[in-house]
Amino acid sequence: MPRFCVDPDITRAETLPSEFYTSASVFDEAKEKIFARSWQFVGEIDQVKVPGAVAPFTMLEGCLDEPLVLTRDLDDQFHCMSNVCTHRGNVVCEGAGTERSLRCRYHGRRFDLAGKCTFMPEFEGVIGFPGPADNLPHVPLERFGPWLFASLSPTLPFQTWLDEIPTRLAWMPFDEFLFAPERSRTYTVRAHWALYIDNYLEGFHIPYIHPALNETLDYGNYDTYLLGSGNLQYGAAGEGEPCFDLPTDSADFGQKIAAYYYWLFPNFMFNFYPWGVSLNVVRPVGPNLTKVAFLPYVWKPELLGQGAGGDLDRVEREDEAVVELVQKGLRSRLYDRGRYAPRRERGVHQFHRMIAEAMG
Repeated sequence: MPRFCVDPDITRAETLPSEFYTSASVFDEAKEKIFARSWQFVGEIDQVKVPGAVAPFTMLEGCLDEPLVLTRDLDDQFHCMSNVCTHRGNVVCEGAGTERSLRCRYHGRRFDLAGKCTFMPEFEGVIGFPGPADNLPHVPLERFGPWLFASLSPTLPFQTWLDEIPTRLAWMPFDEFLFAPERSRTYTVRAHWALYIDNYLEGFHIPYIHPALNETLDYGNYDTYLLGSGNLQYGAAGEGEPCFDLPTDSADFGQKIAAYYYWLFPNFMFNFYPWGVSLNVVRPVGPNLTKVAFLPYVWKPELLGQGAGGDLDRVEREDEAVVELVQKGLRSRLYDRGRYAPRRERGVHQFHRMIAEAMG
């Protein structure tokens, strides 16, 4: 039997074994089997706003640590490519700006903004140069609203990964949302990345861990809907609490929804509130260390500070405290696996099955 196996019947299933959350070798294995094959958030389209713009970045720093570069070539086309020179492995683009080409300052190899090798000094007489292997490898790049996503080796198409979000929330003007850097936060959580996701994927703990948030939600109507590549948690608004003003053509018209909490495998969340959206990027750093970025994009500033999305910092700190305690508990010699609450932990069960499949 595989090391990681989760029964498809939630009423019979046991959770992932504690080894998954504590083993350094399993953490390293997950880098290649989960994260190198998944879609990752890489930023906004405005990073490369004009032809000639270049923006180097590291994909999933601390985990994949893959040097990449976004470019917008002189024909106004977007590219995401390796930022490693195909000659001797030096980083090609060292800073954001506007360029007509990319030039490695180690030995002078030059590439156009689509990654094609166009020049190399002292290579006269080299047979078959330049060839395809001398060009910068491309990485699949996709856009949703103002946001860009890339994957080193995606296991499924981007639109399949997004699932229902573009259609269910088609009435939201995503391109009009404005990034609020003064409200963004990056948190350090001393726990395994998947443990943080586990906590996110169930509303079971809300009455116990988040008393203020619980007052804004109708916990009895809080529910989870499984999607092909993630899930949606409906945050139903409590009596008198802010909720979405849904258009008549919305699939949810007539419901009082305080938040749409979307999680997409393995480590990305769209948290939609009446005021806008918080993008949450969970970045693994080690078996017991995780960085979590909250990136807010504001749609209706007059609704900030209200309802389910009113005090995200407090909710995050409450989550951190309990997740870090669980990480300590998972190191116990007397604990290995638990069971699932069939209604409240459907999302966690789905996540564990997706991990088990990815890990083989």
